[in-house]
Amino acid sequence: MKYKELLKQVSWVKATIAGVLLLSACATTTPNTTVKSAGSETANNAGTTTLERPKLIVGIVVDQMRYDYLYRYWNKYGSDGFKKMLSQGFNFKNTQYSYVPTYTGPGHASIYTGSVPALNGIVGNNWYERDKKKVVYCVEDETVQTVGSSSDAGMMSPANLKTTTITDELRLATNKQAKVVGIALKDRGSILPAGHMANGAYWFDSKSGNWITSTFYQQQLPQWVQEFNSQKLADQYLNQPWETLLPIEEYTESTADDMPWERALNGAEKPVFPYDVPAIRGEGYELIRSIPAGNTITKDFALAALKGEGLGKDDVTDFLAVSFSTPDYVGHSFGPNSIEAQDAFLRLDRELAELISTIEKEVGAGEVLFFLTADHGAAHVPAFMQEMKIPAGLATSSVMRDSVDAFLDKTYGKAEWVERYMNQQIYLNQDIIYKKKLNIADVQQLVASYVLRFDGVMRAVPAATLISSNWGTGMMARVESGYNGKRSGDVIVLLEPGWFEGYGKEPKGTTHGSFSNYDTHVPLLWYGWNVKPGESEAEVAVSDIAATLAAWLYIQEPNGSIGKPLQVYMK
Repeated sequence: MKYKELLKQVSWVKATIAGVLLLSACATTTPNTTVKSAGSETANNAGTTTLERPKLIVGIVVDQMRYDYLYRYWNKYGSDGFKKMLSQGFNFKNTQYSYVPTYTGPGHASIYTGSVPALNGIVGNNWYERDKKKVVYCVEDETVQTVGSSSDAGMMSPANLKTTTITDELRLATNKQAKVVGIALKDRGSILPAGHMANGAYWFDSKSGNWITSTFYQQQLPQWVQEFNSQKLADQYLNQPWETLLPIEEYTESTADDMPWERALNGAEKPVFPYDVPAIRGEGYELIRSIPAGNTITKDFALAALKGEGLGKDDVTDFLAVSFSTPDYVGHSFGPNSIEAQDAFLRLDRELAELISTIEKEVGAGEVLFFLTADHGAAHVPAFMQEMKIPAGLATSSVMRDSVDAFLDKTYGKAEWVERYMNQQIYLNQDIIYKKKLNIADVQQLVASYVLRFDGVMRAVPAATLISSNWGTGMMARVESGYNGKRSGDVIVLLEPGWFEGYGKEPKGTTHGSFSNYDTHVPLLWYGWNVKPGESEAEVAVSDIAATLAAWLYIQEPNGSIGKPLQVYMK
């Protein structure tokens, strides 16, 4: 008998035995149940047991939070924010994104769909649509209008998301009785978690300073949102300087202030404390995104939504999805080792403490299930790494694109061979390839071989090869999970660890998007309802979050889910 056939038979026997044991366990331990949200563990006269659910789920996503931030600033955190979730909750220490590229849009989509870009379609913050011959933003929607401002910042919806979210499934399972609200400074950080059926998704409008939505959700802002906007909190926060929370000499976990690889805030001459926010804010409210006050106003609005929507006030589980976008803006400008990044997280720790304590007070301690994760991590700034004598560098996408175009001109004749280079992917002009009767797989392979000559390029993968192979696990499995046949490019370029795409003669700051662990390894903390303190070093995926929530809620997983419930680790 062939070895593979023997393995199949052994696997079938194991699966059969496991199934029998599972059925036996269910038959002997699972009573008849009735459903009661957030009920007590009591049995009725018929011997049935109530089916418990939390009154409220609060999903917290910290934009650009590396896993090590949980511990890097440990001695400076308070006791009621990150430390509370770590000490009284459950910590999955090895939570990974199972795809590339690792960006904000795909990250939020993966968390809430339990899926990957190959299935949910969110392959980047932006991608190139071949049929439309244009770049598409992940939540853009020209069929809807802004609600709450005269700007076009509200022309957004989840229409580009191809699967359901766990929030959609909650709404479906409760016949729309569950309330779902998404909140973030970034539109994509609000819309993708809230899903297609949300009661509301709200994001910040830099033109007006208002929290806005779109006609996809409603025709006018609810009264509580109008009242919140009328307070003009953004103006109040932008009238205050950004000073360090602690004396600056205590930021011993960070490099010195004003390093040459840091990018100053718009309007500021240098990246140094204190920042005279009122003097540099300029017109509009864009600056609030890049200072800790962005986290503060997000927390304020989340608590207003809690009361305004009456979340967690009945027997049907509600869902509040909150994304803190500011750490991403700070990280991009200053890098992971900056005093600015540390100060932003020390202040966020306090915002989390207030968010958690207020929600528990309003809804009831033990009645709320919290989880906290991140949409991606971040790389060290290459210039910093080079100073530490560690290999790192910057690749230039425009040079690579132009060079590939010229190479194909020489090989096949002059034409516009490259339509776009983005997300570390080369989009070839397939119309020309077919018109010239070339084999597209051959052209892809030729380009993949050619780009290996560029500094920082570790590997280039033709889409045809990616589709025809089964990569299993590891780096190439991440590439495969991030590839969507309709939205991804023809050649996927993988840069060496420590490298990313840069722009300008003296590029500063950092970014993310790679397969490396500094981008894929993120926190995952569970706290509150039904969570016992503990931790696990088992490797789990971000896509497991939605499946875990579905299991706890006794509802269907999202229709593109590939995750597994994590309760088995939290016993």
